[in-house]
Amino acid sequence: MSVLLDLSIFPVDQGSSLSPFIAPVVEMIAASGHDYQLTAMGTLIETDSLAQALALIESAHAILAEHGCERVYATAKLDIRAHANQRLSGKVASVNQRLRQGTEQQTRRAVTGQSTKGTTSQ
Repeated sequence: MSVLLDLSIFPVDQGSSLSPFIAPVVEMIAASGHDYQLTAMGTLIETDSLAQALALIESAHAILAEHGCERVYATAKLDIRAHANQRLSGKVASVNQRLRQGTEQQTRRAVTGQSTKGTTSQ
């Protein structure tokens, strides 16, 4: 099983500089051993079960509470798929491959003088 978790969690009662609160949460995620990608708007994490994903959310909240945060905002999106793994890197690689194929097709059209207007790569 593969569970992709898109987690954004932060205190709303600690002012506008939140990195001192977010850094320990990211450290916990890194220490968990799960693949993850930190983004500007949240963190993408791949786990092997729903229970692991939910435990990470609970741990993130506990860390913020330990740092004096009394009000926390969180959004979590889950993509749960049986019989799959390594989707965090695989999904990005798949799109990048299609982008490369599209670029190659556009280059071939340019070399042969075919118009690319109104066409899409598939």
